[in-house]
Amino acid sequence: MKLFIIEDDIVLRTELISLLESYNYSCETSDNFKNIISEAVDSNADLILLDINLPYYDGYHVCREIRKISDVPIMVVTSRNNDMDELMSMNLGADDFITKPYNIQILLARIAAILKRTNQKNYSSEVEYKGLTLSMAKSTVYYESKEAELTKNELRILSVLMQNANSIISRDDLMDELWQSDEFVDDNTLTVNVNRLRKKLEEIGAADFIKTKRGQGYMI
Repeated sequence: MKLFIIEDDIVLRTELISLLESYNYSCETSDNFKNIISEAVDSNADLILLDINLPYYDGYHVCREIRKISDVPIMVVTSRNNDMDELMSMNLGADDFITKPYNIQILLARIAAILKRTNQKNYSSEVEYKGLTLSMAKSTVYYESKEAELTKNELRILSVLMQNANSIISRDDLMDELWQSDEFVDDNTLTVNVNRLRKKLEEIGAADFIKTKRGQGYMI
């Protein structure tokens, strides 16, 4: 899972990123606070950790503007700890609010809870691209009135590719996604699953839907 950190205190930011990466989260950040809103959204992060006291725009403005164009989860992490700050953050669309100094385990638990809720929400919806419809809830894929059932791994692979259509997804990123299924995953496991998925798509008429980008990964 990728987290985008919006924090102007370099020491605190470095410590936070080091902590999160030690728990296998991928972290991105930026010092370009003038354009932090677009950078945060363009990162395609699974969760944004947002401070309130920032250069150029405060966290309230950032939260409000992000929420206008994206439903990415936002957790406000700030030293401002009065009820009004928390209420304002929630009213502007934040998903959670935690104050500094925070208990590390509580922070990690809240991050995990938000990501779990978001993942469950995403998997209850449908994704459509060029006539192909993927049902997360039913673990099935439809194309021209034909249907195929998918395994959990095939569902995860196709979901990532369809939600990032026209972008190359590396094999490492796909293996990270499969690892969430608590199964042993290696390079051969990914190849087998992609080949099975391709065969199922071909059987319902969606041949060559998944493209191989040699040395880079896959895309649709």
